[in-house]
Amino acid sequence: MDRYSRQIAVIGREGQEKLSKARVAVIGLGGLGSLVTLYLVGAGVGELTIVDYDTVSISDLHRQLLYREEDVGKPKVEVAARRLHDLNSTVRIRSVGEALTEDNVDDIIRDADVVVDALDNWLSRQVLNESIVRLRKPLVHGAVNGWYGQVSTIIPGKTPCLYELVQLKSLPQCVGFCPVVGPVVGVVASIEALEVIKLITGIGEPLTSRLLVIDGKNWIIDEIRLSRVENCPVCSKYLKSKEK
Repeated sequence: MDRYSRQIAVIGREGQEKLSKARVAVIGLGGLGSLVTLYLVGAGVGELTIVDYDTVSISDLHRQLLYREEDVGKPKVEVAARRLHDLNSTVRIRSVGEALTEDNVDDIIRDADVVVDALDNWLSRQVLNESIVRLRKPLVHGAVNGWYGQVSTIIPGKTPCLYELVQLKSLPQCVGFCPVVGPVVGVVASIEALEVIKLITGIGEPLTSRLLVIDGKNWIIDEIRLSRVENCPVCSKYLKSKEK
C-alpha cells in the first residue's frame, strides 16, 4: 500500500479497496482521455477499458501528454496501454481499438462501474448517452473548446442525461476540429478523474444535476443547476420501458 499512502491518507483504506475493485471505461484517448487515464491508473483502479480507433498525430502532442514524438502514426490504444502499464502494472488494461458505434457500445461498457466521456464530437456522445441510459451506467461527461470547458456527472434516472444537457447548447459545436488551449484540457480532465474517484469511493459530492463551466481565459468558474426534462426521448424510451 506504500504506492497509495498519500491517497489513503485522504480516502482511507476502504476507499482504496473500492478503487482497486472498480472497473472504469474511458471512451476516447485524446486530450481528455489521455490525462484521465493517467490519473485513474495512478489512483489504482482495478480495471481500465480504453477505447480509441485513432493514431497519434503531431498536432496532438501539445495537450495529449501520454504520447511522445516517437509515437506519431502509432495506434493510440497500443501506446496508451504500454505507458499506463509502465505507470502501474497492477491495473488491468483492456484495449479496444475501434470507433464507438451503436453496434459495439453496449459490449464495451456493459461491465463498467463508471464510464468517462472523453470524446471529441457530439454524435459519438449521443451514441454513448443512449447506451449509458439503457444500461443505467454513471457517466462523467467532459468537453473542451478554446479557453472553455465543462464537466457534469450523469446518473440515469436521477439526473438529466447527456441529450438534455446538449439541448442547453453549453458549448458550440466544432466544425472540422475543436481548437483548444492545452492546460484547459488538463483542468477538465482532472475534474473528470476526481468525479470518477468520488463516485467509486462514495466520498464527496459529485457534479450530479450540475454543469460546471470553466472559462480559463478569465478564470471564471460557474455552476449551472440542471433539471430533468419530462419528455426527454432517450430517458422516456429506455427508463420507462424498464420500469414497466
